[in-house]
Amino acid sequence: MRAVRFDKTGGPDVLYLADLPTPVPGPGQILIRQEAIGVNFIDIYHRTGLYPLDLPSGLGHEGAGVVEAVGAGVRRFRVGDRAAYAMGAPDGYAEIKVISADRAVHIPDAVDARTAAAVLLKGMTAEFLLRRAYSLQAGQTTLIHAAAGGVGQIMTQWAKAIGATVIATVGSQAKADKVRELGADHVILYREQDVAAEVRRVTGGAGVPVVYDSVGKDTFEGTLASLARRGLFVSFGNASGPPPPVEAQRLSRSGSLFFTRPTLGDYVVSTEELDASAAAVFEMVADGKIDVVIGQTFPLSDARQAHEALAGRHTLGATLLIP
Repeated sequence: MRAVRFDKTGGPDVLYLADLPTPVPGPGQILIRQEAIGVNFIDIYHRTGLYPLDLPSGLGHEGAGVVEAVGAGVRRFRVGDRAAYAMGAPDGYAEIKVISADRAVHIPDAVDARTAAAVLLKGMTAEFLLRRAYSLQAGQTTLIHAAAGGVGQIMTQWAKAIGATVIATVGSQAKADKVRELGADHVILYREQDVAAEVRRVTGGAGVPVVYDSVGKDTFEGTLASLARRGLFVSFGNASGPPPPVEAQRLSRSGSLFFTRPTLGDYVVSTEELDASAAAVFEMVADGKIDVVIGQTFPLSDARQAHEALAGRHTLGATLLIP
């Protein structure tokens, strides 16, 4: 099978396409012939060494396709089932994916494989952030950074489905137009406007109870200054680089603020949690409450170009590799 590998950390040029032996599923595992592979910022963090991996390694945590083989003891899937995953070893940039059956989910009939690969990781991230890391309620106002990105678009739509007011930050007018289409109530061009000042203006000086920040270093100060008293800073990404250390006393001085750095893995620990989160995502898609925008696709052999586009913030919506 063909798979993308890298032997050292660095820029997109460290990625290369290799011919590897086709794996065989072991006990409790399934083999998926992939139809689409999700490209996400965590892949860039692995490639650059921000989130270290043992090298040489593959990349990729998200994909979808058809089950071609099952290992001993598997009852959860049968050959011919459609399956998707957003967990497991970082080796998803490949024609074939072998994964534990209890870490994959069934794709419902109403969702195609490309949509599943584009939405599962980002959708489950949105689900746990909006419903469990902080339980956003109808009538509340939230600030969502990078709202035109893959996770941001889903979060914007999901927050609106909940009944919340969404303040979105974006980097261009084209992206502002897109998030308005998705329902954002207020849009801030972060390169041109003072984010915190705009949030205070929109909220009558109160600030927001929760900010979802996937950008990191560049938005850290604006996020802190946008929070209401006892507000929650949800930091879940490093698109501009890691956020600085958080001084506990500063949280106190800024209004008894809370800070969390959650990861999806801690919110889908059990198979039951995984199934429930995935089911919520697929239900939102099937009901038309989330429009999954696949902004760009690349052949598997063009993984470098996909990384360049994502890291350069030249993408809109989800990015896929097609084997």
